[in-house]
Amino acid sequence: MASKLLTKISLHHTESSEVNPLTLSDDQILEQIYGTHVHSDEKFDVDSLFIVVDNILDRSTHIVDSIVQGTQANIDHSDEKLPKPSFVSPFCTLKQVACQMTCKAPGEEIAHKTTLAILNKLSSYSWDAKAVLTLGAFALDYGEFWLLAQTNQVNHLAKSIGVLRGVPVITKPAGLQKHRQAITELNNVIKATLQVIETIFELEKLSHYDTKDVPALASSMDQIPVDAYWAIITVVACATQINCLIRDGQHTQELSRFGQKLNIIISKLRNQLKVCNLQIEEAEYQRKLRKLFQTPTEILEVFKVLIFWKGDKQPLYDGSTKTSVDIEVLRKKHVLMFFSGLDITDEEISILKPIHEALKRDNQYKIVWIPMVEQWTEELRKRYEILKARMTWYVVPNFSNVAAIKFIKEEWHFKGKPIIVVTNPQGKVQHPNAMHMIKLWGIRGFPFTTTVEETLSRELHWVSSVAHQVHPNVATWIKEDKYIFFYGGKDSDWAQNFAKYANGLANDAILKEAKIYIELVHVGKNTKGEHDHNILANFWSSIESLFITKAHKHLDPVTQEVQKLLSYKNESGWALLSKGSTVVISGHGTTFLKTLEEFGKWRELVSKKGFEIALKEHHEKVLHSCRPCSHLEIANVVGKIPEFIKCPECYRKMDTFISFKCCHTGGTANGPH
Repeated sequence: MASKLLTKISLHHTESSEVNPLTLSDDQILEQIYGTHVHSDEKFDVDSLFIVVDNILDRSTHIVDSIVQGTQANIDHSDEKLPKPSFVSPFCTLKQVACQMTCKAPGEEIAHKTTLAILNKLSSYSWDAKAVLTLGAFALDYGEFWLLAQTNQVNHLAKSIGVLRGVPVITKPAGLQKHRQAITELNNVIKATLQVIETIFELEKLSHYDTKDVPALASSMDQIPVDAYWAIITVVACATQINCLIRDGQHTQELSRFGQKLNIIISKLRNQLKVCNLQIEEAEYQRKLRKLFQTPTEILEVFKVLIFWKGDKQPLYDGSTKTSVDIEVLRKKHVLMFFSGLDITDEEISILKPIHEALKRDNQYKIVWIPMVEQWTEELRKRYEILKARMTWYVVPNFSNVAAIKFIKEEWHFKGKPIIVVTNPQGKVQHPNAMHMIKLWGIRGFPFTTTVEETLSRELHWVSSVAHQVHPNVATWIKEDKYIFFYGGKDSDWAQNFAKYANGLANDAILKEAKIYIELVHVGKNTKGEHDHNILANFWSSIESLFITKAHKHLDPVTQEVQKLLSYKNESGWALLSKGSTVVISGHGTTFLKTLEEFGKWRELVSKKGFEIALKEHHEKVLHSCRPCSHLEIANVVGKIPEFIKCPECYRKMDTFISFKCCHTGGTANGPH
């Protein structure tokens, strides 16, 4: 209660003191006017009132221009709007506001006080209504004044009323000569005020849009009270100036600074309106696209809207013939839309080449590359031409639909890495990103739908799908149903120790007697024992693709093992044991190495329980003594990932963290390290 009282006292003190609004910031103005606004509960046809006021001031300013310039006023009424037939003028309110402006002395401080009085009088109206009502009260007098000035030569009644209103003081040759500049300035400021209020009206009409769709609208709406204030105080100043001119006194109201302020506001409002309209257009476009992809139509029509939003339809480039073709080639086809940036690698292009060759046998499937570039440069165009030359499928030239790129990012979770959106001839999406399944299964994934992906995932022997990339003998060892130790990590010492103990295990007499044959594969090294970055990168890329295809599925044993393996990607060491294509066990480098180091403790159990059970039981004992944290680092470019993931070790919900990584390659420095 005390704070409210202090606020009221503060407001009262501020309002009653001499304040020059031209020295105040927008925040200070807002503080001054905030207490005058109750809430917008007065309802009337403000649109019709604005139409009438606009008509009055448009005609009046034309009359003034013609009188000042000594020409005949020619007003075009062809586009004049009319108020609703049911419109009733809020005449009493207009007269009350007009009374507040009558016969005020010039000065910015007095104009400010008068404006606050008007705002208090109109406290229950919306801000645009306050501005229009004030402008309407002014228009009554201004319009009547210049109507009398125009008709007093032919109408004796108008002439007599005009004398009382002081019309001759301004319109007679001597008065016109004396006040010509002031009248012209007054007229121009009135026009500017009308423009400000008109633009506020246009912005207010957009207020029903969600600010999520039109983010610029929020700041525009927040600024409207201040802009309305400046429109109202300028109207007050204009009314004061007319009174000064009619009295033909020595003192007049300075309007130039108000005019300058309004011109700045007009520029700002028009820019805000432009931005809002662009965002609305984009939001409507996004809605149209979503509806098109959800409602059966024709893929070509969907493609046109997605790619050629503004109607600038262009031919496609056919990479197989090196010629341009009409986009009609896509009509009634299944289309694989291949989205990527210009940083796409030769390996990523090569993945699609066998798919394209296979699809050529079936004319119903087409691949189209759509380069995701928001702003083209000469350097990017050169890169684009190089990539285009390597592609044998269709290519969209000069694609720069920023709104479509935003849709693709939001709807299909494009984050930089290539994605392939598969659509049927009716334009319905069959798979939001088939890139991962194509990496894993190639043409086996045809026709690359989510249904096929689910089937392949259920039938998955993922070791054979992924591990054959790391060593040429893996496929043979799988057929022979051998045990295979896959291992790797960032610590070379750990890898050497693991290889030492694993080889010791493989050559142990008990295991040989049990006919247990173990092969070792160091992931990331070629057959010569040399480090091969491509082998390592392809391996983890395949594991990541496999994870994405299964991440939203039930946490079955295969999904669990894939997730566990992916969690070891950046560890010092990891290992996985398979028997043929079946995973036996996988583990963190720390626990797995200790399990092999302590082989002597469980060696005798191999004969009694079998190799696999003995290994698993001892590994579980090691886990109980030192279970390492499990964490996943998934690149933010792989597409849609789950909101949460359960731990593959203990099944609890994993905590979520954001990790930033710098590889210290390329780019530019932006400040100290």
